[in-house]
Parts: sequence; structure tokens; C-alpha cells
Amino acid sequence: MTTRFRKERHSVTDLKIHLVCVVKYRRSILTAESLAVIGKSFREVAKSMDFQIVEFNGEADHVHVLIEYQPKLSISQIVNALKGVSSRRYGQAGFKKPYDKTALWTPSYYASTIGGAPLEVLKRYIQEQEKPS
Repeated sequence: MTTRFRKERHSVTDLKIHLVCVVKYRRSILTAESLAVIGKSFREVAKSMDFQIVEFNGEADHVHVLIEYQPKLSISQIVNALKGVSSRRYGQAGFKKPYDKTALWTPSYYASTIGGAPLEVLKRYIQEQEKPS
């Protein structure tokens, strides 16, 4: 993955997360067609909120998404928007939700920052900074 910096007036950032969203009750209900609907809705949300979906894929009971975002957005804002819109579009497309309930996703999610130097290298770099005398 090439490093792309987001340059704004007062900041230069490279913020990326790996996000996993799981279907409610871990039901195996997602298909290639329903994943396409979810992926399209994720991209629409990303465009409207000004972040990027770098990669998207999923299995029968969960999806993985790699997101590049700006510092004014919180991870919870991104997740809430992605889940809300995709759940609604999933239902509008005629797909059945788990046990015909209103929610497609479990309220939980997994998010992990990615990229940059390994933690130990970064810790060593900070420790080795020259302290002013």
C-alpha cells in the first residue's frame, strides 16, 4: 500500500483503520449480491462524509473494510453512518435481515489502526530523541 498523505490547511495526516462489522446474531445471510449493495452504500457514505473506502470485502456473516479518513471524523461517526445507511439499503433491496428484525448489524464492531512503523520502532524512535539541556 502506498502512503498517501491527506494535506489540509493545518495538518498532514495518514489515518487508516481496518473495520469489521458483524451481522446481528452472527447469521450467515450475506450473499455476493447483498455484499455489492452494502459495498455501494459504504462508498456513498464515504463520499458524502469525505473519507475513502480503500478496500471492501466480506463473508456470509461479516464484512471487512479498509478506510482512510480525516482527523475531524471519529471512528464511531464513521461506523454509525456506514451501518445505518447500509442496513437501510439492504432492507430496501429486499434482503431479509436476521430474524426479520430492523437491524442488520450487531451494535459492536472491531476497528484497528493500520500503517506506519511497528510499535516497537516508534517507541524506540521517541525514546532516542535528544532532550534539551
